[in-house]
Amino acid sequence: MPDERLIFLVDDDSDFLDLEKAILESAGYEVACFADPRTALAVLDGAQRMPSLVVTDLMMRNLDSGFTLAGALKSDPRLKTLPVIIVSAVARQKGFDFKPRSAADLAAMKAEAYFDKPVDPEAFLAKVKELLA
Repeated sequence: MPDERLIFLVDDDSDFLDLEKAILESAGYEVACFADPRTALAVLDGAQRMPSLVVTDLMMRNLDSGFTLAGALKSDPRLKTLPVIIVSAVARQKGFDFKPRSAADLAAMKAEAYFDKPVDPEAFLAKVKELLA
């Protein structure tokens, strides 16, 4: 059973982790931060407390690390209903446009939401609250 207050943040950018953690904690959430998807998956594999949401960067070790993490979560029967938010600076840094245009695009990403970095705190928190409602 997911802990409705626990959120996993996965990003190799420590500044982003610190900022998003502060935003989420100020809204009353408990946040566990991970610098890479493999560590987050390993913790989830043996976790006694499951998060209610995972927020992951798209580009970490690989260009598609966030997609890979989301796919791994959705293919695990215990975690398949865990909402995923993908965040990325790929458009700004690489010029790629991964922004979903439809629900089908989000489903292909294995995510419930997508945000470009920098993330608007109000819109981000609103989406977190919506996904956890």
